[in-house]
Amino acid sequence: MGAELSLLDLVLNASLMVQLVLLVLVLASVLSWAAIFDRSRVLKRARNAADDFEARFWSGGDLSALYRELGQEESKGLTGLAAIFRNGFREYARLRKNDPDDTMAVIMGAERSMRVALSREMDRLENNLPFLATVGSVSPYVGLFGTVWGIMHAFHALGNVQQATLALVAPGISEALVATAIGLFAAIPAVVAYNRYSNQVERLNNRYEEFMEEFSTLLQRQGRGTTPTSQAA
Repeated sequence: MGAELSLLDLVLNASLMVQLVLLVLVLASVLSWAAIFDRSRVLKRARNAADDFEARFWSGGDLSALYRELGQEESKGLTGLAAIFRNGFREYARLRKNDPDDTMAVIMGAERSMRVALSREMDRLENNLPFLATVGSVSPYVGLFGTVWGIMHAFHALGNVQQATLALVAPGISEALVATAIGLFAAIPAVVAYNRYSNQVERLNNRYEEFMEEFSTLLQRQGRGTTPTSQAA
């Protein structure tokens, strides 16, 4: 309790500039933790959705039936592999109907449509990651600025003192060092979360691209057939 009170006293007794720096850092920390929890929820849901869709896709069923099932679920908002598949299969069916003989043009059109869906999905998954990177890289410098300003203010106050002692300068320096501590408190979780979630997003991106290649190969193999069906891996 005493440590908490002393820390509170240091903050309350700090100069106005240092207090503003601390306020900015605390706000950045709160927002970064909100972004951390949000990305954790979104990425976990994306992994589970990818597992569920791949189980449905590779079950050996009719892809046209799967496409129609996803159409009924589209009102809920399709994301991930489901959105990529539905966009690709819709373009494949449209182009195949218009020009059934040009298989390569049909496949390339389906791949372009899937690429667009993949880009939208990556934008959704990477949301808030730049903010975490910014907090992680900038917060220590903001805290350092508050510390430097606080130390300058503490030494400037010694100008009116006949004899400077450690007891006189220590409180001012302690107040200033709080800014560095809060800056690190805001930066470290943001950096750890950014690295972790960036890796997860990259793995999901690789997973999506692998599915697109497998799906394109499947369409090429069965493009001249009547009804495409998935095959067990």
